[in-house]
Amino acid sequence: MFLFSQARQYVQQYQDEKRIFRLKEHRILFIFALLIAFLFVPFVGPDYLFNAILVPFLVLALAGLGLNILTGYTGQLSLGAAAFMAVGAFATYNLELRIPQLPLLVSIFLGGVIAALTGVVVGLPSLRIKGFYLIVSTLAAQFFIPWLFTQYGWFTNNNASGVITAPRMEILGYSINSPVGHYLLTLSIVVVLTVLARNLINSQYGRNFRAVRDMETAAITIGIPVSQTKLLAFAISSFYLGIAGALWAFAYLGTIEADGLDLNRSFQILFIIIIGGLGSLTGSFLGAAFIVLLPILLSVLGQAIFGQAIDQALLQNLQKIIFGALIIYFLIKEPEGLSRLLRNLYHRLRKWPLRY
Repeated sequence: MFLFSQARQYVQQYQDEKRIFRLKEHRILFIFALLIAFLFVPFVGPDYLFNAILVPFLVLALAGLGLNILTGYTGQLSLGAAAFMAVGAFATYNLELRIPQLPLLVSIFLGGVIAALTGVVVGLPSLRIKGFYLIVSTLAAQFFIPWLFTQYGWFTNNNASGVITAPRMEILGYSINSPVGHYLLTLSIVVVLTVLARNLINSQYGRNFRAVRDMETAAITIGIPVSQTKLLAFAISSFYLGIAGALWAFAYLGTIEADGLDLNRSFQILFIIIIGGLGSLTGSFLGAAFIVLLPILLSVLGQAIFGQAIDQALLQNLQKIIFGALIIYFLIKEPEGLSRLLRNLYHRLRKWPLRY
């Protein structure tokens, strides 16, 4: 396909494998997509597009990236993703509340750091246990952390309802308390962290992650520090999830309570990486798009076919049935998810019209 000519662009040495983009056409498309996202969409998109689609899509994609680093690339199973999101959200809130001199971006970053430290503590059992037992360990954190935030009023500034409200959203003195402002803030953070994640996966640390995932005994044999690699994966994953939690609370919902980031949210993030593709950064975005757009698509189709007579509860149950069926399908037929299907289509288009 002439748009993606790979002539003289094959990987020839080790350093070439560390590049973010293997083909210059990919880099051009990425820059073009960023220009559209930053310079075109904010001026033409309605508020509904930002509030109901783009912001939740970006935040869930970021959370999927975090869990994919831990589960997809390192092979450490976890059901505590929402708990780390809660840590990031409540830590950012308290930093803004108790140290008002801190800039918003610094508070979000420090909230991610606090979530990373929490992730290291939760990840300590992974040095001794694995598989189902590790899931139980992270599940305990999922129940304990929201209980902690609800039990002690200090975390919510002694709010009787247990709800925290978004701090004043300003960057360099400019207010971003608008749908477009929230979108641009979320998009900027997601782009930066995605590029960093891509660099991480292409680095020696990313190779260590995959070695631990594929065969831990062999990784030990060749000298990879398995314990440090696991804890690093928990820290980086929790950092991403913590920032996603802060954005979910303040850029998307505006208010949140600890019970709002419960086990169901953890399952949702797990579904994102299963449907999108385990061990794929692109899969995190594909899975998040699927999770966000499917309810909207079902609602539109239901109203178009049945009119207003369709019950919304029926649509929600139908959505759960479709989710379950797709997860079973991908686990059995296509473990690498939507990203594998998209990659196969891409390779076919590149070779078209040649037969193979």
